[in-house]
Amino acid sequence: MDYLAKIFDQTKPFVAVILLQFGFAGMSLISKYALNQGMSQHVLVVYRHAVATLVIAPFALVYDRFHIFRPILLIMLYLFIVIVHHLNQWLICRKIRPKMTLSIFVKILLLGLLEPTIDQNLFYSGMKYTSATFTSAMCNVLPAFAFIFAWIFKLEKVTIGEVHSQAKIIGTIVSVGGAMLMTLIKGPMLQLPWIKSDDDHAFSSAATHQYPIKGAIMITIGCFSWAAFIILQAITLKSYPAELSLTALICLVGTIEGCIVAVAMEAGNAAVWSIHLDAKLLAAVYSGVICSGIAYYVQGMVMKTRGPVFVTAFSPLSMVVIAIFSSFILSEILYLGRVIGAIVIVVGLYLVLWGKSKDQRSSNQDIQMEGSNDLKMIPAIDETTKVSNQELGVLDLTSNKVTPTDEYV
Repeated sequence: MDYLAKIFDQTKPFVAVILLQFGFAGMSLISKYALNQGMSQHVLVVYRHAVATLVIAPFALVYDRFHIFRPILLIMLYLFIVIVHHLNQWLICRKIRPKMTLSIFVKILLLGLLEPTIDQNLFYSGMKYTSATFTSAMCNVLPAFAFIFAWIFKLEKVTIGEVHSQAKIIGTIVSVGGAMLMTLIKGPMLQLPWIKSDDDHAFSSAATHQYPIKGAIMITIGCFSWAAFIILQAITLKSYPAELSLTALICLVGTIEGCIVAVAMEAGNAAVWSIHLDAKLLAAVYSGVICSGIAYYVQGMVMKTRGPVFVTAFSPLSMVVIAIFSSFILSEILYLGRVIGAIVIVVGLYLVLWGKSKDQRSSNQDIQMEGSNDLKMIPAIDETTKVSNQELGVLDLTSNKVTPTDEYV
């Protein structure tokens, strides 16, 4: 059982981030379909984080003793809390919410601005100008940006003279080059086996409405902001280690700031705020619950043990899923130049990952060496104790005393 538990602990971060990538893939497909139906990307951002706040806040209230939300949710949750109070008492006592300081509050405001507001608005705008596949491929530059930020803020170990550090730097440059290749080189259209030739005209007419350069710029800036968010989240968790509470606050702040942006961008167009039981509602609920609420929390948990670069390292998986499903669900087109660019990005990404894995091994070896050194010191201490005891015994004999040596220890 101990062996199985150890395997589970080792594989848990990998399973978590892989499931997150499948969640992100579903979000891209559903959101792109909703945007094609005429949904405003700015309104989608607001609804997404409003849903995430409503879902995460009750859990934060109960499990982290999150008193900031109590005045807002007290009436709605009063009866529920009374019923389950005794059942959850041990959970409430497990984690106490850290004290809210001005520094933490400012960091939360920045977190709500970086990812929920700036990144999401630019991400959805870039997706509206391009396609779900193009957007997911461009997002593979995220690990490179995260590595740069982690290097700057000393969250990532980089030694220029070592091979694995050089691999991380070269991989970052290659990933950015692949993104530029995707944007500038289109190439011939790929004929996928499940696409009928009768649909080529429809696909080409849809492609004329895409603006890849404008969309790529938006997505790149969004990824830059997203990487800054991940690094700031890792820094904030060190002083505010309550993942659920931090997630709820980020979603709440993101909802408020996103609402300000949406009102400014959609001024005089009240119709964009209307929502019904359709793909628009599904996009808001799905992305809010899976990709904001759960994703922020899981990222924070994994980041504590594996670091921010590891969290972003599996993004090519969502790109593959989106490329397959979007071609026959959304009738999107794949071009050879963009596929080559995506492959270049993935090569650069895994150069970064290879260097990261070497860092992980070297840090584990350092920990083992420190542990072995501590164990070697124990016999030395015992020998010293024995020698001192013997010397005390000799002194006792010369003074004609028969007192046991142990009394002097």
